[in-house]
This record gives sequence, C-alpha cells and structure tokens, in this order.
Amino acid sequence: MAVSDEEIAHALDLFADLGLLSTRKMFGGLGIYHAGSIFAVLMSDGRLLLKGQGEMQGRFDKMGLTRWTYQREGKAPASMPYWELPDSALDDADEAVALARAAIAHL
Repeated sequence: MAVSDEEIAHALDLFADLGLLSTRKMFGGLGIYHAGSIFAVLMSDGRLLLKGQGEMQGRFDKMGLTRWTYQREGKAPASMPYWELPDSALDDADEAVALARAAIAHL
C-alpha cells in the first residue's frame, strides 16, 4: 500500500515552515528531506515519524512517543531511529515544525 497524494500533501503542509523540502518514495512510503538530510518518514500506513539521533532519542522516549520497530520471522525485534509524531502535532504545524527543527539540529 503506497501513501496517498493527500497524505503527502498533509505531511508537507505540516513541515512547510522549515523551508525547502524534498521527498523520495521508498518501500511504499516517503522519505522527507531538509537540506539533503532525511528527517522524517511517512509510512505506507499513514504514520508520520521523525528521525531521532543523539539527545533527541532520549527526548522522544521521555515524551512517550512510539519508536518504529519491526520483527522478521525467526529474528529478534529491531528498532529504527524514528518516532511517531504525537497526535497533537498531526493537527498543529507549529508543534510539528518545532519537533522537526529539534530533530534536524541533532542530525
């Protein structure tokens, strides 16, 4: 299942105040880039996640955000360095941009 045009437009609208953004389709989802660095992923199921590196990992965990994990058959669960945006940020561009700016600062 691929992301819809409406989901892509919503994600780009949320992060519009960051300035010039670019995207790249991947694995049915979409990578969102700022200044050439990926900072967010729009998953094929519609979840929007921010990349967390350095101090942001602990900050996202303290906020109670859900980390992207997956498990392949016969393997241990694996975690990726991405956390779901809080529900409140999905409807609040100011909150989404503030979190994205903090995440970008730690890339």
